[in-house]
Amino acid sequence: MPQRTSALDPGRKNTVSVPAQAPTGSRVTDSHAAGPHIASATAPLPRRITFLARRDLGNRSAGGSELLIDRIAGGLTAGGHEVTLVCGGPAAERDYRVVSAGGDAGHFLRARTTFAREVGDCDLLVEVCNGMPYLAPLWHRGPTLCLVNHVHTDLWQMRYPGPAARLGRRLEHWALAGTHRGNLMVAVSESTASELRGIGVAADRIRIVNNGVEDPGPLLPEAKEPLFLAVGRLVEYKRIDLLLRLWERVRPVTGGRLVIVGDGPERERLEAMAGPGVTFAGRVSETEKHRLMCEAWLLLHPSLVEGWGLVVTEAAARGTPAIGFDIPGLCDSVEDGETGVLARGESSFAAAWCALSLSADRRAAMGRAAAHRAKRFRWSATVRQFQAVAAEAVAAAAPGRGR
Repeated sequence: MPQRTSALDPGRKNTVSVPAQAPTGSRVTDSHAAGPHIASATAPLPRRITFLARRDLGNRSAGGSELLIDRIAGGLTAGGHEVTLVCGGPAAERDYRVVSAGGDAGHFLRARTTFAREVGDCDLLVEVCNGMPYLAPLWHRGPTLCLVNHVHTDLWQMRYPGPAARLGRRLEHWALAGTHRGNLMVAVSESTASELRGIGVAADRIRIVNNGVEDPGPLLPEAKEPLFLAVGRLVEYKRIDLLLRLWERVRPVTGGRLVIVGDGPERERLEAMAGPGVTFAGRVSETEKHRLMCEAWLLLHPSLVEGWGLVVTEAAARGTPAIGFDIPGLCDSVEDGETGVLARGESSFAAAWCALSLSADRRAAMGRAAAHRAKRFRWSATVRQFQAVAAEAVAAAAPGRGR
C-alpha cells in the first residue's frame, strides 16, 4: 500500500478554529464551520477516523454515496489522517484501510464486533446512514458523526411490503432523530437538511457539505448527431423505465441516440422494453464516461429522489446541461432555467427535452452556465469542509462541553 507523508505532527495537538456563531443548519464553507452551540474555541483535529458504510466503492452496486465517502476518505488520508472504512460486501485495496464486516445485509449485525476487533478505538466514528442504520450511538461512546445523503422515507414502500416498509421507515427516523440526537449530522444538500428537520432533527445539529467533482481536464466537442445520456444504477427509483417511455415520444422529433450507462437489478427488464435508438452501455471506465458526458447534448435524470445528484454536477463540469424532475436534491444541483431544466411532470420533461434538442444556442448557454457553476464544487473543498465538521464534532464531545 502506498505510504503518504503525514501532514499532521504526531508530536503536538493539531487544531482547527471554530467560530463562535453561524446560522443554524448552515452550509459549511472553506472559511468556517457552522457551530452555534459551541463557543469560540480551538478544536482538536481528529487523527483516527472510522467510517461505517454499506459498501466500498469497488462494489458493483456502488453509487454516489460510495464515491463521496471514497473521496473524503482519500482526501483525509492524503492529509495525514488514519482512515478506516468498515463496510459490507467485498473490500478493495485503497490508500486507506477497508475492512469487510460480512455480506450486504448481514454486516449491519456484525458492524459492532468488527469495529471492536479490527479498529478498537478511534478519535471519530462516522456513521453513513443510507436507510438502514448501524445505531452506532448505542454501542460507541466516543465522538460520533452521522452523514446522510437523503432520508429514505418514501423509498421503503417501493422496495418492501407494507409491514417491513413501515418498520424500516420508523427505524430510520428513530435512528436519525433519536439515537443521534446528541451528534452533529452532515447533509449533502439543503434538501436533505430540510428532510432531516422534517423528521425532528434539530436544525442547529445539521451541517451541509456538498459533493464535489474532479477537474474534468480537456473537453471534447458535442456530438454532431443528437446524443442523450442517462447515468446511474438501474434500480426502481432512478425511473429509467419512464425515460424509455418518454423516448418514444421524443425520438420522432429529435432523432439520435439514447445511451444508458450503469448496471443493476432492473437492467434485464429495461432492455426488454427499450425501443429503437437505445444503447445500454453497462458500467464504463472513467475515460469513456468523460467522453460520453462531453459529447452528450443533454444529461437526462428522471430519478424519483436524490440527495444531490452527483452525475448532474459531473456532466455540468463538462458543459452538459441536465433535465430532471423538480425533486429534493436535484433542485440543489440544478439551477432551473440556467444550468438545466427541472420539469414538473412527464409532459414538461418531454417538452424540455425536445426544445433544448432543437435549440443549439440555448443548450450551449445552459452548458456554459452549468460548467461555471460546477467550478464551485471540487472534492478538495468537500474534504476541507468535512474536516471542519469533524473537528467540531470532537469539540462538542469533549469533557465539559456537553452533548
